[in-house]
Amino acid sequence: MTTNNKPVWFITGCSTGFGRAIASHVLALGYPTVITARNRAQIEDLQTGHEEQVLLLELDVTRPEQIASAVAAAQARFGHIDVLVNNAGIGYFGSLEESDIDEVRKMFEINVWGLANMTRAVLPQMRERRSGAIVNLSSVGGLAAFPALSFYNASKFAVEALSESLSQEVAPMGLKVMLVEPGPFRTDWAGRSANQAPQAIADYHASAKARIDMMRGYSGKQPGDPLRAAAAIVKAVEAEHTPLRLLLGKAALAGARKKIDMLTSNFDAWADVTESADFPEPQ
Repeated sequence: MTTNNKPVWFITGCSTGFGRAIASHVLALGYPTVITARNRAQIEDLQTGHEEQVLLLELDVTRPEQIASAVAAAQARFGHIDVLVNNAGIGYFGSLEESDIDEVRKMFEINVWGLANMTRAVLPQMRERRSGAIVNLSSVGGLAAFPALSFYNASKFAVEALSESLSQEVAPMGLKVMLVEPGPFRTDWAGRSANQAPQAIADYHASAKARIDMMRGYSGKQPGDPLRAAAAIVKAVEAEHTPLRLLLGKAALAGARKKIDMLTSNFDAWADVTESADFPEPQ
């Protein structure tokens, strides 16, 4: 059951950034909300004044048993989940060669497998009800890759592929899937939330290091407003025709269009060679 027939939202990674902004916004709308984080103490303030509509849970998306118990607790409290927001994620800075593979695997466990396992946990009840929406936080870096972000980009490219395929699998059941692709936003993504390669190879100073210095340098000064992003996400989820991809911010839109132009130029320049790889057509 919902509270006053309002949709139930379940949001991961709410201690900072987009997760906290989305949670704050849906609470302001009066929606029953499951707010989760690895450290419950960091989200307790969000329930103040909203005690009747909030369920606070400790959740590490890399631990399947916590996923199962969190989804069960949400269903026990509210009856079902209408919108799952897979927001939990981390960044990692460093060239491909410099990167610590153990740290990279940790990132994939959160960004990809945590997201996939959360989705798999809520899909059975959404399929049964023939209603629900999955919102996956990606990035403009899920569409276009940049130096110093090879593995982070790879994790978000994976989220893009999973989501695009899932959207086609569940559309006949009336379920929605939406990718959120922010550009630079004033969150902690480029601050403490992103680990960095332990070594710096001089040959990458002009590419990877320059990019890292730029990202660290504008942390806290990015043009994107997380609260405005949260409002945009809710608006898109509740639209009759929810987009598969929701770019957020002018920089994201510009970056995505640049990638389209690059692909078009690449494909057109090599079209003859591309087509020459087929068997000749019968005469």
